[in-house]
Order: sequence, then C-alpha cells, then structure tokens
Amino acid sequence: MSALEAEPEVAASLFGDRIDIARAFTTSLAAQGEERGLIGPLELPRLWTRHVLNSAIAAPLVHGSTADIGSGAGLPGLVIAIARPDVKLTLIEPMERRVTWLNEQVAELGLDNVTVLRARAEDVRTSEKFDVVTARAVSALRTLIPFTAPLLRDGGEIALLKGKNAEAEIDAAAKQIKKFKLSDVRVEVLGEGILAETTRVVRAVVRG
Repeated sequence: MSALEAEPEVAASLFGDRIDIARAFTTSLAAQGEERGLIGPLELPRLWTRHVLNSAIAAPLVHGSTADIGSGAGLPGLVIAIARPDVKLTLIEPMERRVTWLNEQVAELGLDNVTVLRARAEDVRTSEKFDVVTARAVSALRTLIPFTAPLLRDGGEIALLKGKNAEAEIDAAAKQIKKFKLSDVRVEVLGEGILAETTRVVRAVVRG
C-alpha cells in the first residue's frame, strides 16, 4: 500500500487555524478512501497536492450559501467547509455509501456549517436558491450547466473546478451558456506560485 503524501508546508497557510481539522479529514480519507470507493489506489502519494489543496485553493471563491454537486469524498465540499466556517455548505450526492461517509465526516470533524443532501443535482427541488454552486471532476461543462444554473439565485455564480481542457469545455458549452443566461464566463487559474499543481475554475454569473 502506498504511503500518504507528507503534508506540504503551504497547507497550514491555506487552512490557518483550521489546519488540524484538515489533517483529520485527510488522515481519514487516506485510511478509508480506497476501501470505501472514494479514491483510487494510486491517490495516497498525491492526496494533499492533487485533491485537498486543489480544493482548498478555491475556498475564497465561495460565499453565503453554497452547494457542492456530486460531493463524493468531500472534494471540494468538505474541504471548503473546513477552510470557510463562515459559509453554509450543502453537499449534494446521490450515492448512499458516499452520503454515509460525508455525514460521518461532518459529525467527526464538528462541521456545523454543512448539510448533506442525498439527491441527484437534476432532482433537487429547494425553495432556497444558492449564492454559489461548485463541483469538481463531475462531468463536462455542457452537462453541468443545466444542473447547476437552476439552483442559483439571480446573480449567483458557478465555480466549477476543471482540468486543463477548461477553455475547450466553455467552447463546447456555448449553447447551454446562452440558454441558461450565463455571463462573464471565464477560466481562472488558482495557485500559481503557491501550489505544485494549479487549479482551473470555470466561473460565470447567472442572470434570471
């Protein structure tokens, strides 16, 4: 079994006085993640770099009431909730075993700013509209927009963590961008000069 990656020095600055909670989450994910189908067998040597810090660097982008679609192992939702106790997070995840994991972590880590909702994003019906919707490694932008945009208030934002093809995904989603009235659509690269691997985020504003 691979060893867990040593904690990068930058982690403490990203999490501040919440670093102990981030360590507890990362340790639990390392111990249980593969067995519970949350992460692949090759992820431990890069768990901090590729997954935890990749999620944490996006924490400053959220505010108010935020939904994380397809939360899975808690990336980025639980990580953002740890880094931003001032933000109310709703983690939306359809798979029961992952929902169980998320609820266990919320309880063990004492995260009183998190609600876990078992549902597919397209089935969520809530009177509350969110300020921000995020997702990481869920599906292509053209597929995500119809799920995420309706969950946002007028003027709300999507902040979707993407890979190196983010710009191409925007081009391929032109029809959905127009249909769901997204404006100021752009890719922001986070973590340059800070992280070993930068994070690309597709951001846009939804106008009702």
